Amino acid sequence: MDIHAVVGDEIVVDNMMLGQPARKGEVLEVLGDGDGTHYRVRWDDGHESVFFPASTAHAVHVKRQT
Repeated sequence: MDIHAVVGDEIVVDNMMLGQPARKGEVLEVLGDGDGTHYRVRWDDGHESVFFPASTAHAVHVKRQT
């Protein structure tokens, strides 16, 4: 899965179990590059982890005020 996110964007991981909510988190840091890009994410429950995207994930680009 090719996700392109920047710091401040939201990562959404769709839950594959019917009726369960998606997992969401804010991108705190972009790590690696190219096919090896992964992210440090603060999830909506406050937990932080390094996240390697899979096919059930996508990025939501947050509109920034200038």
